[in-house]
Amino acid sequence: MQGVLKMAAEKAGWGKPLPKGMARGIACGEDFGTAVAEVAEVSLDDRGYPKVHRIVAAVDCGQYINPDTIEAQVEGAIVYGLTAALYGEITVEKGRVQQANFDTYPIMRIDEMPKVEVHLMKSTAPIGGIGEPGLPPAAPAVCNALFALTGKRIRRLPIRAEDLENGG
Repeated sequence: MQGVLKMAAEKAGWGKPLPKGMARGIACGEDFGTAVAEVAEVSLDDRGYPKVHRIVAAVDCGQYINPDTIEAQVEGAIVYGLTAALYGEITVEKGRVQQANFDTYPIMRIDEMPKVEVHLMKSTAPIGGIGEPGLPPAAPAVCNALFALTGKRIRRLPIRAEDLENGG
């Protein structure tokens, strides 16, 4: 875990200044024998809503064979992690879930996606899983960036502008 944290921070330029109104947050996790750390660079738009500009991921999945597949899996997992953070609300009306498919459950669209960088650690560890491990750090990295930016802790998802105004 320490290795991916260091790599993600280094590749993201942790400690280097960002433009005014932007902040970085970092988070990590381990799943299926794979450690992942992600750094999110975030600002607030004119409505006070989070905008994610860049995600830098570091991955230690042990020995690997096809780095392009790993990169694609992590990028896809980040899409779903950001979707949960920014849009993932499930509502129930009269006992029925209102989000039945992707037409009623919004997902990050290509024009909303931040730049994503995936960095793989060289490792002699056994092969780990790669489908899910990129998802869990995305939302906490964004929330940690928002805390750095606003001083407000996010306590629920999806992130709402009012949580940033009223202290979460």
